[in-house]
Amino acid sequence: MSVDVDVVRNARSRGMRLAVDPRSGRVRLTIPPRASLRTALAWAEEQRGWIERQQAKLPHGRPFEPGARVPLEDDEIEIVWPTTVGRVPRLDGDRLLCGGPREGLEKRIERWFRAEALRILSEETAEYAEKAGVRVTGVSIGDPRGRWGSCAASGEIRYSWRLILAPSFVRRATVAHEVAHRVHMNHSPAFHRVVRELFDADPDPARAWLRSHGSALHWIGRAA
Repeated sequence: MSVDVDVVRNARSRGMRLAVDPRSGRVRLTIPPRASLRTALAWAEEQRGWIERQQAKLPHGRPFEPGARVPLEDDEIEIVWPTTVGRVPRLDGDRLLCGGPREGLEKRIERWFRAEALRILSEETAEYAEKAGVRVTGVSIGDPRGRWGSCAASGEIRYSWRLILAPSFVRRATVAHEVAHRVHMNHSPAFHRVVRELFDADPDPARAWLRSHGSALHWIGRAA
């Protein structure tokens, strides 16, 4: 096929199923455990038109390049590449200035976003942890495809750095959700009450925002 296919054998699957990941554009082919791989790939090839139509609906990549406008919390900033400033990115109003060679600019910009995300998420985690009367042993960031945050039994909380690209109410609701797991390591009614108390608002709109717009955040910083 002209596109990569991730083949997954699922014990619960009773037939072949295709899906296009809205976060990456990759094609997932799910088949029963004993299904013929050759037959499954041939069937997927026959669905080429459907695959292309689904991929055509996906957002375009939005690379960190000069002139690009990128969301940051509740605002939007412009990436500016002046040769007269240093290579370490610096926020100046609604402009993110980053000098140095053009090569590697995108990586320098992403590192800045990651560092900013870690700083803000660490501060907000500490704020909610104090409010909940719990201890968080560490905060880290990554770029997972499947979740926006996770809380380990050890007390370490890990977030997607891309939360910095979402509105602040979405980010803070996610932080409240993960800190609440330090009280209840489940999704019981008691857990959801703690989330609401920490966030001091209904977190449902934040979850709805991520369901509707979260996939698009994964295309920011990617090549067009």
